[in-house]
Amino acid sequence: MNEHVSIPAPANEAAHCPDSRPNTRKVFIKTYGCQMNVYDSTRMGDALAGEGYVTTEDMGEADLVLLNTCHIREKAAEKVYSALGRLRDMKKERAAEGREFMIGVAGCVAQAEGEEIIRRAPAVDVVIGPQTYHRLPDALKKARNGERVVDTEYAVEDKFEHLPATEKKVIRSRGVTSFLTVQEGCDKFCTFCVVPYTRGSEVSRPIGQIIDEAKRLVDAGVREITLLGQNVNAWASEDGKGNAIGLADLLYRLADVPGLARLRYTTSHPRDMDDRLINAHRDLRILMPYLHLPVQAGSDRILKAMNRRHTGAEYLALIERIRSARPDIAMSGDFIVGFPGETDQDFEDTLRMVEEVNYASAFSFKYSSRPGTPGADLPDHVAEEVKTERLERLQALLLKQQADFATSCVGKTIDLLLEKPGRMPGQVIGRSPWLQSVNVDAKTSQIGEIISVRIIGTGPNSLFAEPVESLIEV
Repeated sequence: MNEHVSIPAPANEAAHCPDSRPNTRKVFIKTYGCQMNVYDSTRMGDALAGEGYVTTEDMGEADLVLLNTCHIREKAAEKVYSALGRLRDMKKERAAEGREFMIGVAGCVAQAEGEEIIRRAPAVDVVIGPQTYHRLPDALKKARNGERVVDTEYAVEDKFEHLPATEKKVIRSRGVTSFLTVQEGCDKFCTFCVVPYTRGSEVSRPIGQIIDEAKRLVDAGVREITLLGQNVNAWASEDGKGNAIGLADLLYRLADVPGLARLRYTTSHPRDMDDRLINAHRDLRILMPYLHLPVQAGSDRILKAMNRRHTGAEYLALIERIRSARPDIAMSGDFIVGFPGETDQDFEDTLRMVEEVNYASAFSFKYSSRPGTPGADLPDHVAEEVKTERLERLQALLLKQQADFATSCVGKTIDLLLEKPGRMPGQVIGRSPWLQSVNVDAKTSQIGEIISVRIIGTGPNSLFAEPVESLIEV
């Protein structure tokens, strides 16, 4: 329901105690789902900073709790309602102490179920969608005056223009890597997916706005930027002469930003992987050799039912072109098992595709019926126990491929971006070019630097390395 309404609170919920600490309000933001929600959560924190809020990792000390929600999986909404039940009890405790405690729901569940959240969870003060969170401060002011606010309409204005620039010290506190949303929404309408209904149609940020934000990030110490979009390689804009440009052009421009060491992007659709973007992987050393390119299934019959608009053979041919351009690239993917009508043969086709591609990493899920999507109305839904058995087989294969890829890295010398302290004294964690977590002995003062290391071993979820020479880049 895409509406913007203010609903009077029930009598027992309307009164909010005056905030006795106006300059020290704290907000706890719980983020569910994808990297774009992570980015959105940081920007909501930025929007609230001007209202005197500082973020906290301790929900118990928060004056405001925001749940930034995801609607992809079937039980996502119920998890939100369960969390809201616990927050309702916290709100009652705070009221007894004479302290303000506000609750907000943001993100895709908010977009899809705004009025239902208000109906089922009377303790909620604000429901705000992913396109309107720049209006969060105004919504909280209304809520503090006794209104219950639902703002889930698709904003006409550009929310990014209305968000305040992040302070340099705040960017620096978030680390040396950063997400940067460049595109939102999707026009592909895969039959299993709620994104077109919760995030809307494809919208791209202007190139100048993106470049400016990237420069601010780098100026604050960010070394690696990951460009985000529900369908990021559908990004489109115009250059200074009015010519149409795409994601490849944006990558070439960002590669010239002084001080930026690494670029990544996610998530992509195979139909928008054009020649110029493939060539960017060939030409730009700053563009890391890792590509998340979901296919979802290996059966042409299921791909058609999913409305993916490509065949398995076309996907494999695309992978071959990408690897020809960048031989060291590591492929990542997404898979759904048990889509309505999936037979044993269809599933075997998926396994064969996985074996042929040989993924370095992948995400796999059982099909989750989402109300309002075409997939929910398809016949021949697969039994839950069949989905479970297929998922176990698929994940066993994917985990073996991931382990084999990690083992293949042992003995290699790579450039490692040092990101954060490790669990052990004298240890720092970095990311390999292929997005693997790598543990190495180094000083925390070196965080943000890129050093040359040799991979010497593998763990369940990470690699181990030793420095092989002095610092190669500062």
